[in-house]
This record gives sequence, structure tokens and C-alpha cells, in this order.
Amino acid sequence: MLKSKILIVDDEDSIRELLEMLLESNGFSNIKMAADGESAIAITEEWHPDIILLDLMLPKIDGLTVCRKIRSNPNTASIPIIMLTAKSEESDIVLGLEIGANDYITKPFSNKIVIARIRNQLRNIPKNNNIITYENLTIDIEKHTVKLDNELLDLTYSEFEILSLFIKSPGRVYTRSQLISNLKGDSYYEVTDRTIDVQIVNLRKKLGDFGKNIITIRSIGYCLKSLENE
Repeated sequence: MLKSKILIVDDEDSIRELLEMLLESNGFSNIKMAADGESAIAITEEWHPDIILLDLMLPKIDGLTVCRKIRSNPNTASIPIIMLTAKSEESDIVLGLEIGANDYITKPFSNKIVIARIRNQLRNIPKNNNIITYENLTIDIEKHTVKLDNELLDLTYSEFEILSLFIKSPGRVYTRSQLISNLKGDSYYEVTDRTIDVQIVNLRKKLGDFGKNIITIRSIGYCLKSLENE
């Protein structure tokens, strides 16, 4: 993990230097930096970082556009992106997540949380793994089964799809519309924001104490608690 390539994108020299020192003090040394959107895209395409810390307010090309371009390029689409922004408005956070950012941190940020979020993204299990575990929960994507403490759970199509999405990327926040898009294959009823909320409530009940790991992010969506202690 400590050999991972990290790209810091921020137009403020002080922020870039602070993040670089923070990463180096925690053992990360393979770091590059960009001060604008154009440079960020160029470095990403050439260097292919393992993770990107991306400020939204950038000169030349803003952070949201950078995120969109990275996601639209098959060679860079899977790179985790953590948004760094001074904006705390829900609309900005939601838009970034909708475009494809994996997580977000608002400025001023906690050093411990920055490192925890980075480590969480770097340790995520590859999405093409058929069997995924999280604590005492195991999901078999191919067999469409879920076991909690080695006991099979009876989940609906929607509950299984939501839980599978969460467990593939612990700590990643999903908006309701992202969850709705993921459930489009279920043609039995119209999927709405209210439907998602109901599915989450039912899923938590079936998961018992484990259901506490599904966290509500107020006015934004839901996520599965990261295993990383923040």
C-alpha cells in the first residue's frame, strides 16, 4: 500500500505541500502534484496513479470536469478519486459523487481522516472478485448468496444488489440516484428515493446487529462503514 502512486490536485501551494508532508509522514513516498485541471488529466493519463486527491475549485478545468474526463477514459476510469473541497453544500457533494468520485473530504480536513480514507480506497477488494467478505458477512456474487455468521440470509433482489454494491467499496458514499441506477434490472416496480429508503430499512432488519454498519449520510445517501478506524 505504501508504494501506491498518489496524485494530489489542488491550486493552493500550501494545501499541496500540507498533503504531501502528511502522506510522507505516514509512509507514502510515490507522490505527484498538479496545480490545475489540465495538468491533472495529463499526469493521470501518463502516470496512471493508484488514487487521486482532487480539489473541485481548479483553474483552467474545474475538478468536476476533471473527474468526468477521467471516468470517460477506459484507461483511467477505475482510478479511485477522493474530492477535496472547501464547499460544504450538499449539491456539490452529490454532483461529484454522481459524476464518479469515490469519496469526499471537506476543508478544513482532519489529517487522520484523510489518511484513513486513502487507505480505505487502496485496500478495497477488486470488483471482479466473486466471493467478498466483510467481517462476519460473506457474499457470493456468482451464486447470489449472502451468509452472516455462516448462516444463509433470505434477501430480495434489490436488497442483495444494494448490499453487494456496499461491500465492494466500504466507505464509499452512494447517492440515492446511484442506488436507483443500480436497481434498474428489477422491473417489478418503479425504483424511487422512497423505495431505496425502504430497502435500506428492510436490509438493516435482516442483517440484525450487522445492519449498524450501513450508515446514513444525511441528505446524500448511504455507505457501508469503512473497516479503517478513523
